[in-house]
Amino acid sequence: MKAEYIIGIILLALVGVGGLVLALSSGGMSELNLQGNQTAEEGEPYVEIANPSGFVNTGQNLDGSPKPITIGEFVGKKVILVDFLTYSCINCQRTFPYLVAWYDKYKDEGLEIVGIHTPEFAFEHDIDNVRAAMKMHGITYPIVLDNDYATWNAYGNRYWPRKYLIDIHGNIVYDHIGEGAYDETEKKIQELLAQRAEVLGEDMGGDTSLAADSVPETTIAARSPETYFGASRNEYFANGMRGKLGQQSLDAPLVALLNRLYLVGDWNISQEYAEPAAGARILYRFNARGVYMVAEADGPVRVQVLEDGKPVTADNRGASVDEDGYVTIEQSDLYKLIEHDSAGEHLLELHVEGSGAKIYTFTFG
Repeated sequence: MKAEYIIGIILLALVGVGGLVLALSSGGMSELNLQGNQTAEEGEPYVEIANPSGFVNTGQNLDGSPKPITIGEFVGKKVILVDFLTYSCINCQRTFPYLVAWYDKYKDEGLEIVGIHTPEFAFEHDIDNVRAAMKMHGITYPIVLDNDYATWNAYGNRYWPRKYLIDIHGNIVYDHIGEGAYDETEKKIQELLAQRAEVLGEDMGGDTSLAADSVPETTIAARSPETYFGASRNEYFANGMRGKLGQQSLDAPLVALLNRLYLVGDWNISQEYAEPAAGARILYRFNARGVYMVAEADGPVRVQVLEDGKPVTADNRGASVDEDGYVTIEQSDLYKLIEHDSAGEHLLELHVEGSGAKIYTFTFG
């Protein structure tokens, strides 16, 4: 387990340049993914979906239940892109516009995308949450719920996001971890679709332009690590007891150090999240362009967002923050708190007005 944390720390640099999330060892996650019996590798046959927990965007049976799908049913007919994702992951969300653009452009040419939704947090097991997130992001291709990590393990995967391309013959011919390489990935899709057309004796459209070129490029500039609030992974928690469950009453630091999480006031800390009492605060000095928070609440909870001691304005507030400088936490989702044109070091401060919020993690872009 300790070795996993060391590897995770080394790979934090990759978050800034490659855009990925590594599944770390807390909460049983590494034990789960390290027990996989197979590893999907380039040049080998595809690995089938294992023990799916549900399906989204696959149509309905006569009784109204979602139709199951397999990868095998597309082999010999389609080029298949298998995408491992989890919907509250900012790294995954930044890839969604490219996937949507590829599906729109190439689905009639023989491309099928199969999303494998392997949840990081408990609320991501809920199929209604997954359905709502896919609708919000405009995703219409099939999504398979992998709630027990069976397909994740079958592929030997450890990252969100990760993409595999499977050719017309059912062989894995491309593997990309994290964000980026969109032109490279799309050119490989075009190559495989041309191969498919030749094998099936079909004509393929002559448009070789790249759909990815129509998607605004996102620059990843974060120098701050993903920071968890729950006791199972709160290694950056600086003014309380790390790894401790239950109530903690905490004072503000004299100085907020870079990349350290400070919780102020009364907090109830669970394995996955921390729950603030009304009036609690959060301090975090970060170096990044954007700050994002995974959170949920039983009812609306307003949180004031300040940066460097001042309420955020149109110049620096994220898309989830209203014009008065407040984010309202309610549904289980990723909330965009801060957005700058370029990266820099700033002090984030959140003032929680009500009770009932559950805060899982900060991520940075």
